[in-house]
Amino acid sequence: MDNLAQQVDEIEALVAIYGDELVVEDEENRAYSINVGDGEWTVRFYLKLPGDYPSNSPPVYEISAPHLRQEQKMRICRILDEVYLDYVGQNVIYQWVERIREELQNFKLQKEESHENDAEENDLEIELVSAPVEEECPEIYHGEVVVDRKSSFQGHTAKVTSIAQVKLVLRTLMENRKIDQATHNMYAYRIHQERTNNYLQDCEDDGENQAGGRLLHLLQILDTKNILVVVSRWYGGIHLGPDRFRHINNAARLVLESAGFISRHKDKK
Repeated sequence: MDNLAQQVDEIEALVAIYGDELVVEDEENRAYSINVGDGEWTVRFYLKLPGDYPSNSPPVYEISAPHLRQEQKMRICRILDEVYLDYVGQNVIYQWVERIREELQNFKLQKEESHENDAEENDLEIELVSAPVEEECPEIYHGEVVVDRKSSFQGHTAKVTSIAQVKLVLRTLMENRKIDQATHNMYAYRIHQERTNNYLQDCEDDGENQAGGRLLHLLQILDTKNILVVVSRWYGGIHLGPDRFRHINNAARLVLESAGFISRHKDKK
């Protein structure tokens, strides 16, 4: 049986198993996605089947899981690569999906155990802790949507002066269902510490390798202060290659400009 026939049989079997959880993103390019897990512990698993799968190469995959930590996403990717080595030349998607499901269950159990331990410690200290004052979320600006081959990119930005404000802005953004369900929500921030004249800065790829670092580099060359920038990407089923990084940077620049945080023609240093 040739590769295409095996792919057709595999997709038919997956539809029978997963039903509506499997979505055809682009039939012509054999791109699909499968929703794995539920609630907080959910991964959107994007797949594209190359012409020489399964005989010579694996499916090309991406995972979208905004609620998972970066190390958890990296662990899933490592496991998928290991699983493929056990199924070289064979259909592997079902094994991948069920292995992701197993890892999500492990993550859930680990968090529950951690919460139980934290609760025991907090019970001993609760009388000594005063109620925290709720901080007001900084104003969030949303940028123009950039669209290319069914993928959409949108920037969001806010003035921040503390890590607490960074977390508050991110939490507020994730309350928006559309943003929360983006394939990736990569971000970077730079906070100027006046007392030491240093910068507190960090970034997050959210599964889009190197995207967070590129956003941080953009903030650095623009010499921004006290800025958080987030770029949401909704994957359209067609791989964009390096073009996606250009769109991520463009979406970030557009929102920084529209918010008035940089001039429209600010030169790189």
